[in-house]
Amino acid sequence: MAALGPCDRVIATYRGHGWALETGVPAQEFFAELCHRKAGVNGGRSGSALVTAPNQRFIGENSIVGAGGPIACGIALAAKMEGADRVCLVTFGDGATSQGALHEAFVFAAAYKLPVIFVCENNGWSEMTPTLSITGLDRLARRANGYGMASATIDGTDPMAVKDSIALARAAVLGGKGPALIECRVPRLWGHYNRDIEHYRPKSDREDSRARDPLALLEARLCALGASSAEELAILRGRLDRDWSAVLDTVKAMPLPDAASAADHVVAPIPAAPSAPDQQGESREITYIQAVNEALKRELTEHSEVMVFGEDVGHAGGIFGATRYLQRDFGAERVFDTPIAEAAILGSAVGLALEGKRPVVEIMWADFLLVALDQIINQAANIRYLTRGTRTAPIVVRVQQGATPGSTAQHSQSLEAMLAHVPGLRVGLPSTADDAYHMLRAAIHGADPTVIIESRALYQRTGTVWPDAARQATAGATLRRAGTSVTLLGWGAVMPAVEAAADALAENCIDVSVLDLRWLSPVDWGQLCATVSATGGRVVVVHEANLTGGFGAEIVAGLAERLGPGALSFRRVATPDVRMPASPVLQAALLPDAAKIMAAAKDLLQSNLLPQNEEYV
Repeated sequence: MAALGPCDRVIATYRGHGWALETGVPAQEFFAELCHRKAGVNGGRSGSALVTAPNQRFIGENSIVGAGGPIACGIALAAKMEGADRVCLVTFGDGATSQGALHEAFVFAAAYKLPVIFVCENNGWSEMTPTLSITGLDRLARRANGYGMASATIDGTDPMAVKDSIALARAAVLGGKGPALIECRVPRLWGHYNRDIEHYRPKSDREDSRARDPLALLEARLCALGASSAEELAILRGRLDRDWSAVLDTVKAMPLPDAASAADHVVAPIPAAPSAPDQQGESREITYIQAVNEALKRELTEHSEVMVFGEDVGHAGGIFGATRYLQRDFGAERVFDTPIAEAAILGSAVGLALEGKRPVVEIMWADFLLVALDQIINQAANIRYLTRGTRTAPIVVRVQQGATPGSTAQHSQSLEAMLAHVPGLRVGLPSTADDAYHMLRAAIHGADPTVIIESRALYQRTGTVWPDAARQATAGATLRRAGTSVTLLGWGAVMPAVEAAADALAENCIDVSVLDLRWLSPVDWGQLCATVSATGGRVVVVHEANLTGGFGAEIVAGLAERLGPGALSFRRVATPDVRMPASPVLQAALLPDAAKIMAAAKDLLQSNLLPQNEEYV
């Protein structure tokens, strides 16, 4: 820390308590957090493994091994964009050098020559396994060679060597030479966790570590140089012990958190709808994918903090054309291509958001989210809660999903239920061009991380868009048509089939309501309950995702709880629990369509008052 600048940021591993204190996190607040007290820096929400204090220089600790690297890239990218004289230093253990996310961070940082200093605290043990037995490398810093990064292996017990090495690395990375990796060889003085008796560790290794205790070495060095004496240092140690004991006594006497606050600060409150009449303005007839492009163009034009990046989104304009011409119009600093590294893409977005940017990232296929869910679920979705609402990571993740002819099991999954299950995330699925435009804009202006799930099956559908209509909130279902017989409910890709089923039922004199849920997190329970109640509690819930564990089950359960016993009759129409084949013939046999929806609605209406509920797949 003596070699870093006053504005440099630090991200530490989950053993990074010293880093927190040295960056200026108040000792009393810090130890109150370790003891789960109300006055802790995170109010007892983080405890020891995840202390998060981004209002100081300390971005936080991270208990997911290697996960801090991608976030550090975003922090550093923000500094580079601003031309700021600051770096981001991120620490991790030797075991983390086998983590894919960290290697993606190396790729990302090297590609853009980011001012990042990667610090490996190498104590020779990957939790309970000797690191040398895994890597076969005598110097882990050699791994930097493959990324074109400068690197060094130093004695981490020598404070002067550490200071000088960090100072040299800082000057180099700020000079535009790209990131650096410094491997600090240090002893492991204790076990991996509180009750680790280290039965697996040779006695000789423990003794060697005790002989390399950096404080003992420093004391001996100061005495040998005549800079101090054993007696003077003993007096100093005694004074420090008394000071820390006083801090701990104060912390132990502090009150515990208020149990009533346990569910606070998960997401920001949804703002009230504007009271003024909605001025629609001029309308345009454009395709769904054009609406996405227009929304991005408008936000890039009006807000300098908005930036768009992802695989192939810059020069090529995106695999589906959603970002076409945006790099030409706004430059490669705000619209740019990334390595094929989803963890680095999403993690860097988190870092950028923490620095005040509004990143919009594209993940080509929802299936590809599965290789990098950590950065959404364990990182972005946690920040508001851990900081008790003082900070958030308002990233927007654009992704498309669903089955189209030729899309097989790795390019066809519908993952909305998985994402909507995570507290702290907003999840929306637009089904029209107008919703594609306004829901994306709402997400960009939202206060929380948001996943917008588009449908490539709808990309070329034309619809009416009102670009100048009032900006929406990241919430709210839309009643597409009102009826009295039964509610047809869906979201995203299935809505054209739902509308077609409603038309066919109308020809049979069956008056139905069509409700487009649009947002699954949060669910518009008010509109949903009112619509289903108006149709006598009868509802057909439709989704393209697999039946088991699909979000439709949550909708049915929520309606049953809210409407009361005996008030709900339902059918579910969904894809059966199979992998998706590529053949259009086979897909058609599995996917919901108008005929299946209409059959479910008719069966529901023909059944008795309290029917046996069934599923149509």
